[in-house]
Amino acid sequence: MKSVKDFEVKNKRILVRCDFNVPLSDTGEILDDAKIQEALPTLQYLIEHKAKIIILTHLGEPAASPDGEASLAPLKGREGVIVPALKLDAIRDRIEKLLDVHIMKSFDCVGRDVENQASRLKGGEILLLENVRFHKEETENKPDFARKLSLLGDIYINEAFDVCHRNHASVAGIPAFLPHGAGFALQKEVKVLAKIMAHPARPMVAIIGGAKAATKAMFIEPFCAFADLVIINGLIKQELVAKKISLKYPEKVFGPKDNLGGLDIGAQDIKKMTEKIANAKAIFWNGPFGKFEEKKYAEGTRAIANAIIESKAFSVVGGGETLEFLKNEGILDKFSHVSTAGGAMLEFLSGQPLPGLVALDK
Repeated sequence: MKSVKDFEVKNKRILVRCDFNVPLSDTGEILDDAKIQEALPTLQYLIEHKAKIIILTHLGEPAASPDGEASLAPLKGREGVIVPALKLDAIRDRIEKLLDVHIMKSFDCVGRDVENQASRLKGGEILLLENVRFHKEETENKPDFARKLSLLGDIYINEAFDVCHRNHASVAGIPAFLPHGAGFALQKEVKVLAKIMAHPARPMVAIIGGAKAATKAMFIEPFCAFADLVIINGLIKQELVAKKISLKYPEKVFGPKDNLGGLDIGAQDIKKMTEKIANAKAIFWNGPFGKFEEKKYAEGTRAIANAIIESKAFSVVGGGETLEFLKNEGILDKFSHVSTAGGAMLEFLSGQPLPGLVALDK
């Protein structure tokens, strides 16, 4: 996999796929810009080297969900679904503030007018394309749509590990049409996750929680392949039992003894889990262990977080809810590596090929 540093970028149009799918308030204000901050080193490098930068990203889920309900009230566009609340004006404003540079924004992400905008860029300038998921061809990974996107750049850089598990045109399609490489954050993510999966310090403990029990339960078996111990919450244990999911290494899996559907883990389970965490040399954590939004049910999640910090182990933490909890507690910076990825991280560690990474390796 090539890096952005492997290319001569001066006066070249660099099409950078970022993941600026940030949480928004009801009034459209950005609640957390961690995903934007993550891409800044790559963008700053390209600015300093006088590249012509075209940023490509998505925000939200403009298209209707499988049950037919849209995430926000949509307006039908010519080629997809346009949701005014998911336009990227707030994203542009935040990038401008963080980089202290002027950001131009297009009204679309493909077409002759957008191509003309991209061609008029000067070295060091930035053009932000409109939400790529306003086009249904993006999530369908239509080759012709990927080709149209590729016309905007000379080189493609993927700086969006968080969506590399998506077989989408802007992630897996564009590399077929342009020289391609990875941004700094994507490279770091792959390096850290590959190390913790292939060569972790021992004992290595994986901690899997969260409310999406059906999804998380399917990751327990592959995690047992590289972890010495996998600690799970009650909901996931309940799912394993209910679905009669067999495990090759059941002795590696530890969960609450009872009250599997409880809103928090009990004192005895907290004691046993934190004792096991204390002996770890490497730790991966994804997902809270209770309804942490209510303080009275946050004790278990807080105890796990503190145990990880006190263990002094190399720690990798990720997942939206987990990061939200740690940020609210003011302890996010106590962990060795913080990942904004959720599904992509779990799929990578379970050994599944990610379409975005496969495309970069070709």
